[in-house]
Order: sequence, then C-alpha cells, then structure tokens
Amino acid sequence: MTAPSTLQWFKSSYSGGSGTECVECASTGDGILIRDSKLDAGPVITLTGDAWRAFMGGVAGTAV
Repeated sequence: MTAPSTLQWFKSSYSGGSGTECVECASTGDGILIRDSKLDAGPVITLTGDAWRAFMGGVAGTAV
C-alpha cells in the first residue's frame, strides 16, 4: 500500500532530525500507518487501533 499524500505524518520526538530518522507514522481514524521516513512513496504498514495499542504497550513494557 502507498499512503495518500494528504496524511499528516509525524516522527518520534527522539528522532535526530538530521535525516537519520527511521520511521514516521500517520493516523487514519481507523488505525495507524507506518513508513520509512526516507521513502515517502515507499511501502506502508497498516495497523488497526488495537494492534497499535498492543505494539505501544509492548514497547513500553506494559500489557494493554
């Protein structure tokens, strides 16, 4: 899937800002899209809201 250009993409506040960012995300209302920040027109991973919350809970080390 290629993401629509109308989405508001965001990078982590931990990103370096010097072109070294790995990923960025956008909310679609139905879920979250994730892509490589260096490949705007590249492939996109789509997660449901529940999958995103489970992912974030895992990253934070907490169960959701």
